[in-house]
Amino acid sequence: MENPPLYHQTIADLAAGLRKGAITSTQLVQNSLDRIKSLDGQLNAFRMVCPERALEQAQAADRQLSAGKDPGMLCGIPYAAKDLFDAKGLPTTAGSSLLDKNIAVEDAHAVRRLTQAGMILLGKTNTVQFAYGGVGINHDHGTPHNPWSPTPHVPGGSSSGSAVAVSAGMVPLALGSDTGGSVRIPASLCGITGLKTTVGRIGRGGVYPLSWSLDSVGPLARSVEDAALGYQFLQGVDSRDENTWGLAVQEVLGELKTGIRGMRLAFAESAFWQDVHPDIDKAVRECSRVFKELGATVDSIDFVEAEQARQLNSKGLIIAAEAYTLNKRWLEAHFEQLDPIVSQRMIKGKAVEAAEYLQNNLAWRKLRSEALTSLKDIDALLVPTTAIPAMPIAEIDADMQTYNDRNLSYLRNTAIGNVLNMCGLSVPCGFTEKGLPIGLMIYAKPFQENVVLRAGYGYQQVTDWHRRTPDLSWVL
Repeated sequence: MENPPLYHQTIADLAAGLRKGAITSTQLVQNSLDRIKSLDGQLNAFRMVCPERALEQAQAADRQLSAGKDPGMLCGIPYAAKDLFDAKGLPTTAGSSLLDKNIAVEDAHAVRRLTQAGMILLGKTNTVQFAYGGVGINHDHGTPHNPWSPTPHVPGGSSSGSAVAVSAGMVPLALGSDTGGSVRIPASLCGITGLKTTVGRIGRGGVYPLSWSLDSVGPLARSVEDAALGYQFLQGVDSRDENTWGLAVQEVLGELKTGIRGMRLAFAESAFWQDVHPDIDKAVRECSRVFKELGATVDSIDFVEAEQARQLNSKGLIIAAEAYTLNKRWLEAHFEQLDPIVSQRMIKGKAVEAAEYLQNNLAWRKLRSEALTSLKDIDALLVPTTAIPAMPIAEIDADMQTYNDRNLSYLRNTAIGNVLNMCGLSVPCGFTEKGLPIGLMIYAKPFQENVVLRAGYGYQQVTDWHRRTPDLSWVL
């Protein structure tokens, strides 16, 4: 089979090409920069691009590889970071023009880890303002355009630009954050792979926060193997995030390709399947056949904790209260300058009483324990990543009520995992009749990222959904 163009190759393929001398990092980075230049005027994935800085780092990577000093497979590979991640000398705007002069004095932990691995930062990607939304719309910096439709469709949020950048072949990997689904929703709607890690797995130091209880960091990539490579290097103790202290690095690459024979999988019924689009229902259910052929058992269970988690999070009390606390200065002094789809929801956090917040927090902890008991005989759950596919931006953005309804629809299945502190992986599993991507979400118990990655890798070895790319002739 003919190799895909550079801009749609996986990190594993690019790394092999670098080491064979078939391509240099400088050529690879220039190829990505050219791709961004030709596409981003329409797609709006990037908030800022740093070509001189990136090319200088690429030349350094070429010298390092030529000298036989190879730090690992990520060396010389370009990537992008959601504009919540600090990169020294660059502004971190969190999707708001109010922060245009918020220049980072040091790298975020995740950026530093990838730099140490030899990766090259091309720029920062657009996000929902303050990362508060699952649709992907930003009325301040502009909304990234989902590459799967010439008519503007939502990319999913809040890691919207990161997903669009990977899907459109601008970068092979991008950093995202996930508080209620912000890695998995855009991964699903843009037809790529996204890993939501357990809080504590990857340090959050230097990442603009939304909720200290729920924020997590994860990679968006073209394949599970690429996501696993990013995850492996992103781990490690972060002095600015106590959740990482004392947690050993999880080795996943050796286990990744061992197969899934004997794995115990289950469709989690009830909450996850209510009002699911029929094309999504069919595509996700069809995954059962694939997993069974690979030697896994696939059952169905009534995972009651999912519905309980949804009810406990129905008002978004904890996120709203923490988001208001973290962004109080902007909400109090610049309310009218903020994106209304964010400010009008975030300001509600001001009214959350301490007793209500603490009671909700305690209820979450109890429910997490009960979920572990219910899943003691299950390795992973299978559910739709989102209940609905990408929709036209104009339709969702017609009025605040429509936006709020669709936002809840996109967040429902993913936010359940955040409440229960599970790890989750979204992988492409099909397309709707209109040609829009569908995501399968694989959930596992906290700190079992190795399980979801192994299951997802096995699935992608016998399916080709993740290899399909959007037709961007309407842009080019």
